[in-house]
Amino acid sequence: MTAIRTDGLTKRFGDLTAVSGLDLEIEEGEVFGFLGPNGAGKSTTINMLLDFTRPTAGSATVLGYDAQAASDEISQRVGILPEGFSVYDRLTGRKHIEFAIETKGADQSPDDLLARVGLSPEDGDRAAGGYSKGMRQRLATGMALAGDPDLLIMDEPSTGLDPTGINEMQDLVRAEAERGTTVFFSSHILEHVEAVCDRVGILRAGELIALDTIEGLRASVGGGATMTVTAANTLDGVVDAVAAIDGVSNVTATGHRLEAFVERPAAKPLVVTTVADAGVELTDLRIEETSLESMFTTLIEGDDAPATTLAGDVESAPDRRVANAGGDE
Repeated sequence: MTAIRTDGLTKRFGDLTAVSGLDLEIEEGEVFGFLGPNGAGKSTTINMLLDFTRPTAGSATVLGYDAQAASDEISQRVGILPEGFSVYDRLTGRKHIEFAIETKGADQSPDDLLARVGLSPEDGDRAAGGYSKGMRQRLATGMALAGDPDLLIMDEPSTGLDPTGINEMQDLVRAEAERGTTVFFSSHILEHVEAVCDRVGILRAGELIALDTIEGLRASVGGGATMTVTAANTLDGVVDAVAAIDGVSNVTATGHRLEAFVERPAAKPLVVTTVADAGVELTDLRIEETSLESMFTTLIEGDDAPATTLAGDVESAPDRRVANAGGDE
């Protein structure tokens, strides 16, 4: 079943078009990364999927329901981790979780949900006002998992987490996907996206400019990879031979190490065989694929678009209800 589908989804705020003709289809059980620079329209799209704001044109379905006509049915099957989640300072973490479970009409153990997001029973007994930013993010994730949702929508899920917390968040996303949950999230931490996503969609100025797997993006953008060959003897003598391979460029050698940029996957084994045929004994081989960040920059800055950054990832469109869905409006 299709978990999310949009057809020509459009949102205008006066003269500003925040989302323009968005056609998107996300399958059940998929982990989908939704990317874009500041003001690209990501949060506005999420707001329309959740009926926090109505589209100007087009339509959206979530878990088979019309996003505007059946928002109550959708809300019972969707877990939401909003950006900028606010806690109730005087309530314990456990009380927050209990409230979320009651709201979903679920039969779950609050302690199990706390443990699932890395919070101890002792943490659950503390007032949430004393939580660190990372602990608040874990708490919000636990509340989003109440009722074991079929769809988990996460807006900047790694906010406030240290590297260990980010790794744990990645593990949690994978675990939810294995349970059959569809995960739809935006993030400015591209390593996080690259580590867990089946596909990504990239928005620029409200328009979807890329929709593919990470490998598919590499193929379409021509991302290539950097190969580093280390040998027992010097590699200066093979530079010209490696540089002559079709699809290989920027070949340099320093002593026992050679680096080359490989534009085509088929050229990778040719680099190895060319070095080996020259009588060089290989001791190490490393291949560093072009990062999602580099591909993102290439796509966003294409067609003379202004240089942009993911840092902060704050939407500029007027409607920001998704950012406050867990707390005060």
